[in-house]
Amino acid sequence: QVQLVESGGGLVQAGGSLRLSCAASGSIFSISVMGWYRQAPGKQRELVATITSGYITNYVDSVKGRFTISRDNAKNTVDLQMNVLKPEDTAVYYCNAEGVYLTISTLVPKGGYWGQGTQVTVSS
Repeated sequence: QVQLVESGGGLVQAGGSLRLSCAASGSIFSISVMGWYRQAPGKQRELVATITSGYITNYVDSVKGRFTISRDNAKNTVDLQMNVLKPEDTAVYYCNAEGVYLTISTLVPKGGYWGQGTQVTVSS
């Protein structure tokens, strides 16, 4: 199977920066889309950013111009550089991998794979 391990969460002041990293491991041949989602207390999980294996990116409007998603296909990693952080960015951030092609014959979970989540807290 595939495992996603996240790192980089923490506490920062408003206006500061933070970089999240996620590494996928397992019998992976390729990953079509990797992305970051977040969920704040009392709110629905929302898409933050995605990036395809061809490096095409998409962002939720609220983070455009502030966040940058990137990936390394060879290493199966995806990063999220978060700049000019705001208190409303506070949430648990989850790494996601979809369209995962494996080198072995096995079932792939619907919805892809998810990391354990990492807390990002932006203080004002």
